[in-house]
Amino acid sequence: MRIGEVIGKVTLSKCDPMVSGGTWLVVVPLSVAGLKGDPAGREEPIVVYDELGASPGAKIGFSEGGEAANPFAPNYKPLDAYNACILDTIEVD
Repeated sequence: MRIGEVIGKVTLSKCDPMVSGGTWLVVVPLSVAGLKGDPAGREEPIVVYDELGASPGAKIGFSEGGEAANPFAPNYKPLDAYNACILDTIEVD
């Protein structure tokens, strides 16, 4: 699982019925430096499937690859990234 910051949402004109009910977020993955506020710790944005209702500015925990489809077993969905949690606070030492 990785941590990222939501910077926007994706609007679709049509959606596969397998993924209806969720939204698509534009998320910037953060390294430890990014969590501390360093702009160099921000990676290229990715699109993440969300059923939890995260909004722009929120920090989320997301999974990628095969792990992204696991919450939907045995009816797997064709996802590359899935929002697993919305984070309230993050403490970085």
